[in-house]
Amino acid sequence: MCGRFVLLTDLSVIVQSFGIEEMACQCRTGNSISPGQHIATVIRDDKNRLVDTRWGLIPSWSKDPSIGYRMFNARAETAAEKPSFRSAFHKRRCLIPADGFYEWQKLGKVKKPFYFSLTSGRPFGFAGLYEIWTSPEGEPIRTSTIITTRPNELVRSIHDRMPVIVPKDKERQWIDPLNHDREMLLSLLKPYPPDEMSMFEVDAKALYVPKAPTRMLFDSGPIR
Repeated sequence: MCGRFVLLTDLSVIVQSFGIEEMACQCRTGNSISPGQHIATVIRDDKNRLVDTRWGLIPSWSKDPSIGYRMFNARAETAAEKPSFRSAFHKRRCLIPADGFYEWQKLGKVKKPFYFSLTSGRPFGFAGLYEIWTSPEGEPIRTSTIITTRPNELVRSIHDRMPVIVPKDKERQWIDPLNHDREMLLSLLKPYPPDEMSMFEVDAKALYVPKAPTRMLFDSGPIR
């Protein structure tokens, strides 16, 4: 699963990195972003847009918005078929920018958090889905979920699931609403190469990201 992630890179860098053409996002960055919060999300219609979504997908047909608190993740194995996600998988795929994510290792009654990021220190995009739910008052609310898959060799030592990270050269294909190639889309929902990722144990109380002496975790320099 993915229940906490980090985004500390300035949104101006995210705009450059994801080729954003229109920004309608006022989300704050943070080092412990959790379900229920508003998060920066990349969507595409006629252009790439950076928008706010509430993390925890509410299907458009749902009568109860509290369902969103249970739907912050979608499984790669069933996302294209499960009624809660099927429509979004077909038409409303998105990217959720992040610098890294946390997973917890259970050791008896103790859970130790570990932080995972790319060895490059660059931000990346989780594979996500989004929906637009209309409240009883007629207010449209955009919500999202992060897709998870089986773990790679690095994450497997800590947890049995990991969020899907979309390779940079496949991001446009993933969010293109005109792309209905189901098999190609499903092929993207696989574990990220472990040799391109790093892992650090973090403070369970503060959930801070430790400084790595060999690299910058959050490089805000130009991205090519």
